[in-house]
Amino acid sequence: MKLNELKNVEGAKTAGFRKGRGMGSGNGKNSGTGNKGQKSRSGGGKAPGFEGGQTPLYRRLPKFGFTNGARKEYAIVNVGSLNKFKEGTVVDPTLLVESGLVKKEFDGVKILGNGELTVKLTVKATKFSASAKEAIEKLGGTCEEI
Repeated sequence: MKLNELKNVEGAKTAGFRKGRGMGSGNGKNSGTGNKGQKSRSGGGKAPGFEGGQTPLYRRLPKFGFTNGARKEYAIVNVGSLNKFKEGTVVDPTLLVESGLVKKEFDGVKILGNGELTVKLTVKATKFSASAKEAIEKLGGTCEEI
């Protein structure tokens, strides 16, 4: 059997039901919505969460948590992933984005000390962890905060 030979099982597909096409169709006049009232109108019915005029649950419950408006989000790069660059390269946020190590800069780039660095580099970033700084400078590279 091939994909182009597949057929629906008998009775699986039924013809679309055409509402409001005369009394003889079995679904004419009010088209199955009954007589008058909110539910018979177009766009009628209650909104989800509506409780008959009672203050809805989502408004009765207290707000919780705190959102820090001054929070900064950094794109994170581990020292081990900087090995893909050649010796002596100046690694800055734009190069990290171009190389695909960082998808987006956010509020800056932070270099973390995970992994092992084997190449001497000059790294320019917004922040460095202590272990990352140590790993870069151990090989004779430099860390510049921008």
